[in-house]
Amino acid sequence: MGKVDKKDSKRLLPLVNRSATPVIDPASADVSADPAVVRLALLDDLLNLGRANSLWPLTFGLACCAMEMMAAGASKYDLDRFGAGVFRPSARQADVMILAGTISRKMAPVIRQLWDQMPGPKWAIAMGGCTIDGGPFKYPNQYAIVEGADKIVPVDIYIPGCPPRPEALIAGILQLKEKVKAGRNFSP
Repeated sequence: MGKVDKKDSKRLLPLVNRSATPVIDPASADVSADPAVVRLALLDDLLNLGRANSLWPLTFGLACCAMEMMAAGASKYDLDRFGAGVFRPSARQADVMILAGTISRKMAPVIRQLWDQMPGPKWAIAMGGCTIDGGPFKYPNQYAIVEGADKIVPVDIYIPGCPPRPEALIAGILQLKEKVKAGRNFSP
């Protein structure tokens, strides 16, 4: 190559970006070839993974579905294997409300108050036919039963049955864990 005089270097200077560094696409980079390339997960993904593996349900049963909820927490089914076995006695310590049983109109304000006391992010599981839509207590002009937990709190997972088996609750909790890992449907 020949010499470049000052006049040529001034003309070429705007074409050269001296501050640019090579861009490496982490998806196409071979990590084993270049030790400087490190793939990091987003902080939200790590937090969601931690939240999904440590769900703390509220000790809160309303009717017969609560017996199945208690059975799911007992030694035969053992919710501790899924990180959700620590039933909390206070709403301020829980992040999952499992509504298990018939919701009366007198109980609705209490449920809403407990929901408001829970720290966010928080989730709700409606367990059983009575909780989901009133069940056998749903008839014209009835005045005592709330026809659906979603009229009180935003429900994330519905578990049908009368009463649903403990396996169904475990499947619902596993479905909630996948939702939490994906970071979808956080209730306010």
